Amino acid sequence: MIVVLEKFNLSSEVRDIINNCKKVVVPQSREELLTLAFGAQGNDNFEVTYEVDNIGSVLEATVTRCKNGAVVNYPEDYMRRRDPDSLLIGDDLPTDKPRYEDEYKSKFEPLRQATFEWLKKQELIIVPFMAGGNEYGYESILLAPMNAAFFATALADIQGFVNITEVEDIFTPKAVVYLAPPFRHTHFHGLQRVVHNRFHNLHEVFSYNLYPGPSAKKGIYGVLLNIGEQEGWTTVHASTVKVITPYDNEIVILHEGASGGGKSEMIENIHRELDGRVILGRNIVTKEKTYIELIDTCELRPVTDDMALCHPKMQNESKKMVVNDAEQGWFLRLDSISKYGCAPQFESIFIQPKEPLIFINLQATANATCLPWEHTLDSNGKPCPNPRAILPRRFVPNIVNDTVEVDVRSFGVRTPPCTKENPSYGIMGLFHILPPALAWIWRLVAPRGFNNPSITSSNAMTSEGVGSYWPFATGKMVTQANLLLDQIKKSPSTRYLLIPNQHIGAYEVGFMPQWITREYIARRGSAKFKPEHLVESRCSILGFSQDSLKIEGHYIRKAFLQPEMQSEIGIEGYDKGAAILKEFFKKELIKYNTEELDPIGREIIECFLRDGTLEDYINIIPMRY
Repeated sequence: MIVVLEKFNLSSEVRDIINNCKKVVVPQSREELLTLAFGAQGNDNFEVTYEVDNIGSVLEATVTRCKNGAVVNYPEDYMRRRDPDSLLIGDDLPTDKPRYEDEYKSKFEPLRQATFEWLKKQELIIVPFMAGGNEYGYESILLAPMNAAFFATALADIQGFVNITEVEDIFTPKAVVYLAPPFRHTHFHGLQRVVHNRFHNLHEVFSYNLYPGPSAKKGIYGVLLNIGEQEGWTTVHASTVKVITPYDNEIVILHEGASGGGKSEMIENIHRELDGRVILGRNIVTKEKTYIELIDTCELRPVTDDMALCHPKMQNESKKMVVNDAEQGWFLRLDSISKYGCAPQFESIFIQPKEPLIFINLQATANATCLPWEHTLDSNGKPCPNPRAILPRRFVPNIVNDTVEVDVRSFGVRTPPCTKENPSYGIMGLFHILPPALAWIWRLVAPRGFNNPSITSSNAMTSEGVGSYWPFATGKMVTQANLLLDQIKKSPSTRYLLIPNQHIGAYEVGFMPQWITREYIARRGSAKFKPEHLVESRCSILGFSQDSLKIEGHYIRKAFLQPEMQSEIGIEGYDKGAAILKEFFKKELIKYNTEELDPIGREIIECFLRDGTLEDYINIIPMRY
């Protein structure tokens, strides 16, 4: 208690909770945090339960002690993935997000006070951390019930644990996360809900569920976006990797996209068959497989996995986008590791880590080794599509800890199969080169895409919203649209690509397009493209396609570059897919076309609405080939 009072500058509400709760612990090490995750008795199998009014004892999660870490599982399928509609706003500040008051027909303040009163009755754990990283981040704390120490460890691993005894100055939180799981049953009908309550100098995050995705992960993302709105910058939803070719050329690629858009995969090594071959794609009609030979692949030095901080203190005179990792640990989805050997480098880290890790939605036997390909089975008997591991950055080989200048900024989209019989928006080629104006449009629409494994949703095409980070933002869409446009205008030397995953027309390709594109772009030694090597895509919002592409002496078939040339699609099927895509873009873009939008942004959207040409987009914001 003395440490808390002396080291922290806390709000009156937090002080009141601390002064009146049963017990409070401020862990001084990650090891202490992890020990608390197994309960006071240090059980190998620990149940996280709560007494809920009018229901009784509710089991929310189990924590199993394995040789390689703590494995967390949830009894409900629904709690094993993030609900995309979990965020609510509890304050009266400007927002385009649903407010608690509108959804539940009452002010948030009574629930806020009820949450404080519930916390006073608990044994609590307080975890200080830096939202956004140690160098450019903002002081923050978590208040959680002691029996949810696994959640506290997860947050500390993702955001960066701070030992308060080593802090020289007074720690003044800009954000506070309150964890109170029982309220999802008493107030939210069992749903995941995270309520953001913003003040001018403090951002409160009320997490009413124990899956860390909407709060410990994306809730803090919302905090950073809110601070950025106030200060005029943003945090993009992206992985970043420095790619070094066998010939020592270097290039930095930043890959954005909605959940499931391939961000984590961009920093993975290319997946091969057991015999070493690389499958470019499998035709879903003929079952034919197309192989590509890649003997020497590039060295990868990861920079960010999901959140790239674009803080103004980092900017320089390069006229390129400059980023740093906004996180200290990565919330990695393991669904692509379906068997031994899929990702040897990461499998080795997960199975024999330097320190015990936090795993989620994986099968576990006490005191045995948790295996990353043994995913928890959902109630339908199928493996949960959202198995996770939290990997502190310090465990990632060849990690880049400095800021980097971005050469190529790509955007990933999950695409369904497309044939003439069943046309869809799966008409994208291996990759497309976008003018800056079109690159901005794709970041406004941000299609969530086909068969998303990360969230609870259907396979229908929906928008993840501006920047693909809109589900986590708390303010105004147009504000974020303007920030992204300003970012693009200030980075004319960064170039833009569009990369599909899962399908190219009638070919099932997984994440191979971005791995092949990464290898190809890096081998070029620059992100420049000669105009004579480009052809305008048949669908104008896809920018340019490559007329031909050769890597390691092998040509990629044109059917993978321009899908309309696939016999299974043809011009007719392609054009129907293009119409689906354009109609979807039109529906999403109209909402941004307001007086608050940057005039150049309005010009770009109006260009789209009148079926502008590629030349029209380039005339609005020049493109550097």
